[in-house]
Amino acid sequence: MPARKFIPHPLALALLVGLSSNATIAAAADDVPAAAAPDTTKTKTLDAVSVIGQGETRQVQRITPTDLKILPPGTSPLKVLASKPGVHFESADPFGNYEWSTRISLRGFNQNRLGFTLDGIPLGDMSYGNQNGLHISRALIAENLGGAELAEGIGSLGTASTSDLGGTIQFYSSDPTPEYGVTVAQGFGSDSAHRTYARLDTGDHNGFAMYLSGAYTDTDKWKGYGDQEQKQFNAKAVYNWGDNQVGALLTTSSRDETDYQDMSLALQKHLGWNWDNYAPDWQRAVNAAKGIYTGGVTTVDDAYYDARGLRDDTVASVFGDFAVADGVRLKATTYYHNDRGQGHWFTPYQASYPGTPEETPISIRTTEYGIDRAGVTAALTWDLGINHIEGGFWYEDSNLNVSRNYYYITGPVDDTYFLNDPNLRLFKQHFETTTRQFYLQDSIKLMDDRLAIDFGFKAPDSKVTGVNEPGTVTYGTAGSYANGQLTAKKNFLPQAGASFQLGGGNELFGSYAKNIAAYQAGITGPLATTQVAFDVFSKTLKPEQSRTFEGGFRHSDDFYQASLALYDVKFSNRLLEIAQCAGIVGCPAAYANVGSVTSRGAELAINFKLDPELHWNNSLSYNRSRYDDDYLNGTTLVPTKGKTVVDSPKQLFFSELAWTPGPWDLRLSANYTGKRYYTYTNDASVPSFWLMNAEAAYDFGKLGGVVQDLKIALNVTNLLDKRYFATIGSNGFVANDPTGTFQTLLPGSPRAAMLTATVRF
Repeated sequence: MPARKFIPHPLALALLVGLSSNATIAAAADDVPAAAAPDTTKTKTLDAVSVIGQGETRQVQRITPTDLKILPPGTSPLKVLASKPGVHFESADPFGNYEWSTRISLRGFNQNRLGFTLDGIPLGDMSYGNQNGLHISRALIAENLGGAELAEGIGSLGTASTSDLGGTIQFYSSDPTPEYGVTVAQGFGSDSAHRTYARLDTGDHNGFAMYLSGAYTDTDKWKGYGDQEQKQFNAKAVYNWGDNQVGALLTTSSRDETDYQDMSLALQKHLGWNWDNYAPDWQRAVNAAKGIYTGGVTTVDDAYYDARGLRDDTVASVFGDFAVADGVRLKATTYYHNDRGQGHWFTPYQASYPGTPEETPISIRTTEYGIDRAGVTAALTWDLGINHIEGGFWYEDSNLNVSRNYYYITGPVDDTYFLNDPNLRLFKQHFETTTRQFYLQDSIKLMDDRLAIDFGFKAPDSKVTGVNEPGTVTYGTAGSYANGQLTAKKNFLPQAGASFQLGGGNELFGSYAKNIAAYQAGITGPLATTQVAFDVFSKTLKPEQSRTFEGGFRHSDDFYQASLALYDVKFSNRLLEIAQCAGIVGCPAAYANVGSVTSRGAELAINFKLDPELHWNNSLSYNRSRYDDDYLNGTTLVPTKGKTVVDSPKQLFFSELAWTPGPWDLRLSANYTGKRYYTYTNDASVPSFWLMNAEAAYDFGKLGGVVQDLKIALNVTNLLDKRYFATIGSNGFVANDPTGTFQTLLPGSPRAAMLTATVRF
């Protein structure tokens, strides 16, 4: 497979180089006194505070780099979060990075209704069909993760997100180390997997420090033909003087992933778990496109020749944290994100060169994305007596282009690059989304700091404008997509919370919040439909909104930490995207306001320190998310009242035992996921399952005068080789599936192992 060259955006590179140059000049000046080592506030804070959120007025959980050890290097941080209560994560690959399959939900809210940030930079909703951000697995090299904060139900008011109806996940990159050092890691594993990671830390030079790092990962699919390849580069620089800091972050990613075939219950039953696309058997794919089926295949959709996703991203930011006056601080971040992406599908629904001697019954159908967005976040904090006042704003301008094209071919081709000059265009839309959000909050502590109270509000204003460029209509798709404008705006969305320390490490907490979600741009939003349909439903369309109550109890002592949370959530004006055809056809979806959804549940986290070298961590979740109303699909009544929300397991359980005697690090974990429905009427589902993972590592310590540390680690995922359905909803959801033939399921990967050596010089 030929490598694809990826060049960082010139503006982003210039920002980093400029900062580096200025800081180096300042450090070189003889009359500048030595500054303190770089402030690793983010990482230190996440390491120091309780992982169960002690002292928070909201339900908060945290992960640190230690939590990553149970999974192979390069694993998505999202997969690590599955160890926390209320978190449901699935992916069809061992690393949790295959984006077509990755799904995360909190308390029944899917990722399109959650908020994600990296160092305060908004990542959008991290959906596969790019519209306002990028996935954390592309935004940051996994080894450079400094930590993450998970708010299962109520995110902080300052989170830069307009989709956080049901919680937020804030990721933090690690800071440069104060000492010079080089780290190199090399891993090899199942399915010809190999991963190389390298990082250079400059160390502290009179307040300036930075690191440069890169990662390359390549692995074959665990079934079928093709591989997953990713190249990444991260650089971060900080300069400290006095009580102030400025810095810059630059990340790039180039990803090429070959897709797995979407399955159905019926397909798995008669073709098995290892069924996949036809590649490299071109003739069989051509025969199937002509209706000539072999080997148990019965329809044209049972398999296609091949499919893939390509994504190139650059993210750049410049940030600062300044002591403006005594008790007053200003934090600000500016950022830029550029994305180019294509999804390829060898489709039998559109012939190449029809009516000519070169006619072939297959063409390549693409969905092509382009995002250019820039923004700024700023927050001013002021300690005034017992009050900690915080106010801030977020502004972003995002431009998105998305098109559906067809490229004619006469035989099997290498499509591991961005295609140009299509032969046929179905549609092309341009979206401009302008986001403004302001928030204000006061936090006070009373009764000798035993009682903490937060109260405040935010005011989001998001406007999305879609402009359609007419395309060629094929196979009955009813006209071009819509032109229009939608605004989601609220001047007052309140949030309040309190925590009370009872003594003896015991604490009560409770919080309340209201939120709305902005309308989505792109192929999953309300404008991705016909003009006629949009003109009808847009007149009564309302932004989705949520109301959340949560409360609970925490305990912390030398033997164990525990957190019990109860919640009640009302989700109103819920918009459902209803698939109208096979995913590869790509016809406009229908949308329905299904009224409200009620979610109630409980979450328990309990972590034992049985011995200084033996820890046992557990989480248990129960969630009941149900539709409150029936809805109309055209003139058809769909009886969803009282039904469980799709892809919303009622029970989740996680347990991990970690033993660290001397240089050894030994870990064993188990995950349980309950039954899940993939139809709105709950007539079709996938069963519950258990998964186990294991890790064994040995740290040799310092070797000679050059090697400061050498560690060998073996990670095994799906230790018992369980066969199960991981992702559901890969092609959306439908009202019912009585025959089990709707292809929207992806099996999870079987047992996989990776051996990694990490050397620090």
